[in-house]
Amino acid sequence: MTINLSTPLLDRINSPADLRRLSEAKLPLLASEIREFLLHWASQNSGHFAASLGAVELTIALHYIYNTPDDRLVWDVGHQAYVHKILTGRKDRLHSIRKAGGLAPFPKRDESEYDCFGVGHSSTSISAALGMAIAARQTGSLRKTVAIIGDGGMTAGMAFEALNHAGDIHSDLLVILNDNEMAISPNVGALSNRFAQLLSGKLYTTAREQGKKVLSHMPPQALELARRAEEHIKGLVVPGTLFEEFGFNYIGPVDGHDLSALLETLRNVHDLRGPQLLHVITKKGKGYHRAEADPVKYHAVTPFDPSQGMVAAKQSSKPNYSDVFGDWLCDMARQDQRLVAITPAMREGSGLVRFEQEYPDRYFDVAIAEQHSVAVAAGMACDGLKPVVAIYSTFLQRAYDQLIHDVVIQNLPVLFAIDRAGVVGSDGPTHNGSYDLSFLRCLPNLIIMAPADENECRQMLYTGFRLDQPAAVRYPRGSGPGVEIRPAMTKLPIGKAEYRRHGKGIAILAFGTMVQPALAVGEDLDATVVNMRFVKPVDRELILEVARTHDFIVTAEENVVQGGAGGAVNETLMEQGIVKSILNIGLPDTLLAHGSRDDMLAEAKLTQAGLLETIRRRCVTSRRALRNIKSAKSIRAGS
Repeated sequence: MTINLSTPLLDRINSPADLRRLSEAKLPLLASEIREFLLHWASQNSGHFAASLGAVELTIALHYIYNTPDDRLVWDVGHQAYVHKILTGRKDRLHSIRKAGGLAPFPKRDESEYDCFGVGHSSTSISAALGMAIAARQTGSLRKTVAIIGDGGMTAGMAFEALNHAGDIHSDLLVILNDNEMAISPNVGALSNRFAQLLSGKLYTTAREQGKKVLSHMPPQALELARRAEEHIKGLVVPGTLFEEFGFNYIGPVDGHDLSALLETLRNVHDLRGPQLLHVITKKGKGYHRAEADPVKYHAVTPFDPSQGMVAAKQSSKPNYSDVFGDWLCDMARQDQRLVAITPAMREGSGLVRFEQEYPDRYFDVAIAEQHSVAVAAGMACDGLKPVVAIYSTFLQRAYDQLIHDVVIQNLPVLFAIDRAGVVGSDGPTHNGSYDLSFLRCLPNLIIMAPADENECRQMLYTGFRLDQPAAVRYPRGSGPGVEIRPAMTKLPIGKAEYRRHGKGIAILAFGTMVQPALAVGEDLDATVVNMRFVKPVDRELILEVARTHDFIVTAEENVVQGGAGGAVNETLMEQGIVKSILNIGLPDTLLAHGSRDDMLAEAKLTQAGLLETIRRRCVTSRRALRNIKSAKSIRAGS
């Protein structure tokens, strides 16, 4: 469907300076044009949609009141920052977002001077903004600092750690809680807006500060009574007592789609000293009725016809790995009443929708709290349950301390289903699971498996669940090679690899996703190909056998080379004093930019063509080096 796009006001905005030259009366029209532009963009591209629709007025108001880029706006995660990109000179490139060579999916420091802090993981904004506020104070700068965080991001412990610190040092910092939860929506309206304006206004703040001075000379009992009275009165109409206890002055809630209310409140807040928290109520998907009705479905979109909405994609004949996990989880739950599933706010992405529906009492979404997800699993395991933690590779990084101290040291039977291992594509380096094999392989007591296909994933999950110790199964985003999944579950022998192809001269030891391209390369080179299956423990006997019968060993994995699975092969040979020509292939020691998963694998040379090219180049180099060594020996012998 072709959309007639007419945005004459927006077309004049190339920077926030242009925005600030507009009269306030024109800002609602600008908001309308931005929504029209976003809908036009979404109909032809993929990216985060509903959150951006909900943040239109808030973004306009912030750039209108604050002198960006000198004043700092720190966005949390970045799902809501598309309007920020539009208003800061990147509108004409928004079509390239998340694509190779295009705009980054989240704020990125080297992309724009208006992106003062790079993000990707949730709940970092308050900490980063506090650091900037401290830097401003230390350097004598008058610039302002604002953190914009969603209600989901506020569920993470890191956000509360930052609030606790900010309130303690009484820094000049504004935290905006962008709340799009429906439970609090009745508070939105003229009364709430007026109350927010009063709480941020000079009359109230002056009276409040003067009152503190007067009360400071009174007995402690009277001071405590006055403090409780103020909290009680505010607590009757606003949910801000918690933030007041952190040392913040709570303001709100204010309607996040009422530009006049937002502008007046932000003007009042702008010059207040100390930590301020402004509670803004928005509606995710605002302005497009389908996104308003189903913000989860329209959180991230692919091209669609706005008049029809998003239609269900055709079911692939191959299930993706998240579905394989979700189906196994339900099957395993029927067999073992001890199984419980835990996710840090990744129900849909991790394939847990069906499990939640069938086993609601055994499903635990702990919100964006990765550390807690692992620690609570450890507690469950201590008292007889069998927890399965479904977590993205990049999010497991946040829970590393709990993984070590709470699970590994205590040798507890927790199974980690690690999704999005390796490159993930359009979300870029913040979401790539590039390091899990490296940071997991060094931990004792932990069994680590990497499936080559869908059926092997199912069997490995069963194997890990049946163990009486920690185990991890790491699998990629998307679908596998299309291997038929056997309903029966069989426990695999621990630490045993399997030959997939017998050849001569060259042996390729492949881990997980690299087995399929390695098999194709094996046909080209008549090489032996091994599906290693286990990253820890590796099959030492097979490695030594391969070393005895082959001239050249290649390891291939979708993880960084440093500390990765190939290192386990190297260590095995070194322990036995075996010197062998060996090539470790994996993700490079660089940050791969965003793009499609296929693009990123090609860039890392982890495709059939890339593996073949790398191996052939190394073989030529090795033969040349070998000839040089033999030549040098001959010269020495002759002399």
